[in-house]
Amino acid sequence: MNKMLEAEIWTIARMEDGTAVLLRPLDTEIVVPIFLGESEAQAILLGMGDVVSRPLTHDLLLDLIKKDGLALYRVELHDFRDSIFYSRILITGRAFSEKHPLTLDARPSDALALAVRDKCPVFIAKKVTDLAGLPVEFFLDTTGNNGENSADSILGRSKGIEREVLQLELDQAVADEEYERAAEIRDILALPDEERRNGRS
Repeated sequence: MNKMLEAEIWTIARMEDGTAVLLRPLDTEIVVPIFLGESEAQAILLGMGDVVSRPLTHDLLLDLIKKDGLALYRVELHDFRDSIFYSRILITGRAFSEKHPLTLDARPSDALALAVRDKCPVFIAKKVTDLAGLPVEFFLDTTGNNGENSADSILGRSKGIEREVLQLELDQAVADEEYERAAEIRDILALPDEERRNGRS
């Protein structure tokens, strides 16, 4: 039996090898980095920030699932072979139950982009953490140096991810020619960090 551990998207990080989403099984000191392209990372960041004003592909797919009387039950990162992660989304509703869900293979980036939008649970196989997991200390600079893997390079906790999401929202507003909204976001970005966080809390 492939034991599954509930996990959280700990953060999105810029590292030497590119951008990675860091999955952390709950109540552990292990982190699994999954490297993504910029567009895939942005899709997850937008879902985490809940700032999409017009539906993107993942929003459209999630809307189709719900309109058909189904629900996103959970996302699983279930295998790791030849340096490739394998994931699936589990769907319930209508003829599909939690014991017998509709199971669809998906790229990890797509599965996670759906999960953050629907706030559904994310699970990772124990064997995946054994094969690809790293100690959490690897991503934190405990020596005081500002290396590529230091806490300073991590975007997802606190102001880094907030600024990233706001910038994405600004870019989208400009692309949609929603200039009044773009001006509001620009003004929010110009605020000091503390004032900005208080204003959006």
